[in-house]
Amino acid sequence: MEITYTRKGDYLYPNLALDPADDVDFGKYGQMRRRYLREYREAMYWGMYIEGTLTQHLLEVDEAAQAQVDLTVRRLLKQYPAPDRDVDFLAYVGHLNNLTTMAEETVLHDLIYA
Repeated sequence: MEITYTRKGDYLYPNLALDPADDVDFGKYGQMRRRYLREYREAMYWGMYIEGTLTQHLLEVDEAAQAQVDLTVRRLLKQYPAPDRDVDFLAYVGHLNNLTTMAEETVLHDLIYA
């Protein structure tokens, strides 16, 4: 890759442009992974950024994490059935929120903070 320069006064500035992939919208888990890498695994973050693999990595982590959460919630629903939605809606929503939180704890440990 050849870098070109622009002269401004006595200085040469490289003509660098941001990768258009940087404008990609990541989901919740992709953003959490990016934040983790940037704060705690800085060398890994910048290495992937420079190589151009960061965007793909974050998209893959987001997709895998969402799929794992969905699958885990379905399994937990079989093990711990939810109360009847029509009888007590708030208990139903609370139960699903608890199951989702349980599933997310596993995902955070296995995918996001690994």
